[in-house]
Amino acid sequence: MAWWNILFGIFSRKKPVSLANLEGKSYVNSALGNLVLENKVPGISVTILKGGKVYLQKGYTNNNLQQKAIEPEHSMFRIASISKCITGLAFGKMVEQGLVSWDDSFYKHVPDYPKKKYDFTLRQLASHTAGIRSYKGKEYAWNKPWEIAESIAFFKDDPLVFEPGKGYLYNSLDFVLLAIALQNAAKMPFEDYVSKEILTPLEMHQTKSPRKVVDTVPFFTRCGLSFRAASEVNNYYKLAGGGYLSTSADIAKLGQELLQQTILKPETYKELLTAQVVNGKSTYYGLGFQVSQDVLGRNYVGHIGNSVGAYSNLFVYPEQQLVAVLLTNCTDPKVQPFWDDILTKIA
Repeated sequence: MAWWNILFGIFSRKKPVSLANLEGKSYVNSALGNLVLENKVPGISVTILKGGKVYLQKGYTNNNLQQKAIEPEHSMFRIASISKCITGLAFGKMVEQGLVSWDDSFYKHVPDYPKKKYDFTLRQLASHTAGIRSYKGKEYAWNKPWEIAESIAFFKDDPLVFEPGKGYLYNSLDFVLLAIALQNAAKMPFEDYVSKEILTPLEMHQTKSPRKVVDTVPFFTRCGLSFRAASEVNNYYKLAGGGYLSTSADIAKLGQELLQQTILKPETYKELLTAQVVNGKSTYYGLGFQVSQDVLGRNYVGHIGNSVGAYSNLFVYPEQQLVAVLLTNCTDPKVQPFWDDILTKIA
């Protein structure tokens, strides 16, 4: 798109709606629309459920960027680290099937991985307490057609950054290793196991690996007053930690499952959704799930995700029976404070 068309769009768009006298759903709808009108994000797909029923489901699109209208049931976004929640459910299912145990050594399932000073477990990988390093530089934006198992070449020989269980370091490389262990134990590709045991039972038919998605929303990165096309990336190798694509409607099904707990046993969910404790302090992270509180002090589980061309939120409030999903098609658009404020208006 020519730069003058983008600038024309910025200065000619509709004025934001005043939120002063709005409440509830009207406030939420207008606030989300304003994020697009004020050029904070190029597009939003939102699905909010209360008591299992749709409270708000809508797409918001910056038409000046020549995008198709965003449809919550069909528009495919990168969901970034919400992928870790899907992997957490797969981990739990494999424990129930007796294929793995929470505290299995990683080396039990991947014996040829370079030996480190300390052993580490599947639980520690899923909770970011294994001591695996995080991305360096622009490693998060690799555009290489790696299989999951071959992708470890760029970090497998690095030492652990702390003794497992003695620290917490959030990263996606933990989940690359976890996926390898799970697929070895299942004796089938990680993607196939997840599809069979998690996505199909939850009827999450729009949740797929990047290799099976043809049509997506365009992906952007902020550039000054507007946006530019995001760099090309290949996220297949980190499918378990940040590679899946989906719709806000599909991710809401995942959120609703955390409330209804139908495909896993209650004791399995307790393991997944209990924050780990390191050195006497909570990490506010379970096994593939953030376990925390919002700005009002309300307990939630779920995940925030940030990736090239994507920023995502899944917040599930057990006490309020509330599921809130926000997907955007822009790298780190700095909208979390706005989204936190919007959530306070949903009782």
